[in-house]
Amino acid sequence: MSLLVGGTAVSQALTVLAAPLLTRLYTPDDFGLLGGFASLVATLGACLTLRYSLAIPLPKSDDDAAHVAVLSLLIAGTIVIAITVLLGTFGAEALRALNFDALVPHMWLLPVALTFVALNDVFTYWAIRLSAFGVVTRTTVARGIAGLTTQLAGAPLGAQGLLLGNVAGAVAGSFTLASAGLRSQRGARLRRPIIGEVRRLASRYRRFPLFSAPAGLFNTLGVQLPPLLFVSLFSPTAAGQYVLAHRVLSLPMGLLGKALADVFLSRAAEARRTDSLGPLVTAIHSALARTAMPAAIGLMLVGPPLFGVVFGPDWEVAGQLARWMAPWIYLVFVTSPLSSLFTVLEKQVQGAAFQATLLIARTAAILIGSQTGEIVHTVVLFSGASALCWLGFLAWVFRAAGQGGASFVAPTLRAGAVSAAMLLPLALVVILQPQGVLASVGTASSAVAVLYYYVRLVREVLG
Repeated sequence: MSLLVGGTAVSQALTVLAAPLLTRLYTPDDFGLLGGFASLVATLGACLTLRYSLAIPLPKSDDDAAHVAVLSLLIAGTIVIAITVLLGTFGAEALRALNFDALVPHMWLLPVALTFVALNDVFTYWAIRLSAFGVVTRTTVARGIAGLTTQLAGAPLGAQGLLLGNVAGAVAGSFTLASAGLRSQRGARLRRPIIGEVRRLASRYRRFPLFSAPAGLFNTLGVQLPPLLFVSLFSPTAAGQYVLAHRVLSLPMGLLGKALADVFLSRAAEARRTDSLGPLVTAIHSALARTAMPAAIGLMLVGPPLFGVVFGPDWEVAGQLARWMAPWIYLVFVTSPLSSLFTVLEKQVQGAAFQATLLIARTAAILIGSQTGEIVHTVVLFSGASALCWLGFLAWVFRAAGQGGASFVAPTLRAGAVSAAMLLPLALVVILQPQGVLASVGTASSAVAVLYYYVRLVREVLG
């Protein structure tokens, strides 16, 4: 966990430091185009391996795991070729129908990005199987550096610089992971697969393409559809504001969530065999609630002015969106790492049903909200629908782990009470709007309390 979080922390720190510069080098329209491109890559890339890659850590034998990895690569290669042909035939018309005319000249980047997304996916799970978390860490850092360097250097190119940075990160990461995986002694079978074994394992893990793949697609669509719909229903500028707000709010998820999910996946199977899955789920959720709650409440209080100061006056709308998105992102942060439970318990049907429900609720909220013509109103509905779905999923996780569906309430209330106490001076400043010394004292009091809280939390984890 320390290795994974450490590498992600470096990458995310670079992102945080570069964000105020990027928002001054690129316009909201540029970020809207990036959001649309990233959404297409994520959506098309969600099921490139038909989710067979998720099964790589599961077999007892390394040979079986290697054959699952080869199967994943073969499927991904076939799908990328098919997507390339379809883009060449219908891509321009489809992008124009989505009001993405500006993306047509850069359409060639899509299959390039998808190729390296597939390589990243397969070799990340191979590294997780080998517990080669150091390799994953180096990859995360390399991906962050390559992406940000390209985006900063590509500013004179306009939006294309952001797109090239997105692709560069995937390229850097895949080379690091693939070279390490192919050189490893346990990865010898990756270089000499047996086709009969590939077919056998395709049948053995057929629940992944049948159920996990649709669930993964629904999940990705639920996350990635908003930028596409905001471009089509509003404008690239509105989509750009949403993209920045979502990027900033997702930073904690990028820092801890993926790392914790990977570790949880590698530990949950053993915890299930020893009847300790419930305590593991409870401990992880409690730690995540204590981590995320102060930040979520603070952002709800001061989101718009904070965004205006940090990212520039053109981005205050993003701060308004972030304020309403905070409860939803909080629930994703404390719940999403536990979604590996679908895999561990082989509950792929339930996972697919949840993701389908989430996608339908989010899409309906956006379409209803768009009738008002206001991006803020639409995001309020979208975030509310998302939060309700994730709350229901959290209850299911605790019940499936044998802890009772409402067991998450007590840790949530404790984290909320502590956070409210720390942020009370700041809340009074926002409500009463005093001037001068009183405003400074109230803001500083909450800032010092929250800083002390996180220092103690870190010491507790490391100690």
